[in-house]
Amino acid sequence: MSGTGGFGDIGSLLRQAQKMQREVKRVQDELRERVVEGTAGGGAVKATVNGAKEVVAVKIQKEAMDPTDPGMLEDLIVAAIAAAMKKADDLQKAELSKVTGGLNMPGLF
Repeated sequence: MSGTGGFGDIGSLLRQAQKMQREVKRVQDELRERVVEGTAGGGAVKATVNGAKEVVAVKIQKEAMDPTDPGMLEDLIVAAIAAAMKKADDLQKAELSKVTGGLNMPGLF
């Protein structure tokens, strides 16, 4: 008996898993340096989010600041952040799928 019990080379499988884990970590670190933007109100509000889905900036044009309607500005900010988060999510999935070979690995994104 070869000692693998019909399950193949477990050591090789573990090395591959460790390599994939290192690659995923590398990609996650790189994503932290990449940014995407989402806008709302025709560009009146712009949110910048990094590839780790952290909000890094929000820019608001003066025209969007109506003191008589703060709810509109709040809605624009939420919409811009949501748009940026969607782009960051798409970026994460695209970059991590290069490492995982398209496998859906819970907890990665």
